[in-house]
Amino acid sequence: MKHLNLALVCVGFGVCGAGLEAQAPAGVRPAAVLTTTMHLSVITSLNAADVAPGRRLALAFVVTPKKAMHVYAPGKHDYQVIAVKLDPQPWLKVPPTSYPPSEIYHFKELNEKVETYGKPFTLVQNLTVLATPEAKKALAASPTAKVSGRLEYQACDETVCYAPTKVPFGFTVNVKELDKQ
Repeated sequence: MKHLNLALVCVGFGVCGAGLEAQAPAGVRPAAVLTTTMHLSVITSLNAADVAPGRRLALAFVVTPKKAMHVYAPGKHDYQVIAVKLDPQPWLKVPPTSYPPSEIYHFKELNEKVETYGKPFTLVQNLTVLATPEAKKALAASPTAKVSGRLEYQACDETVCYAPTKVPFGFTVNVKELDKQ
């Protein structure tokens, strides 16, 4: 896995995950990790190096399907949609993932039209660090915390649908207290 600067990711791919650069704390450049599978490449980044109760975070996944490949978008079908699966944390609230608009792929053999992604796109998973007493206690137990999980998808080309794939990710962040002023 390669670590990249998110600013370079945004410039190199022409897309950036929902203003992630602007949300990073002053002076902090979030790390990004490049993973390549036989179907696609994905650059995964977290917009903050620190967490504190009440703080919002964002995970971005810049996904580039390989030539002639596509993955499934949410829609009216039974195929496995590309999805972010986070490992549960008692201090983390995880709302639904934000998906970009998809394109329609026509399977000629089945005369079926489904929502897919065949061009580069960005998924954004927003997160909120809870400020409950339980969350504060869990965060106080260590100077660092882990945001981890996997990106799950099934890719197809014009003739083959491949076995579902999981791309793991993980970021260690520093635990900070909220300013009490």
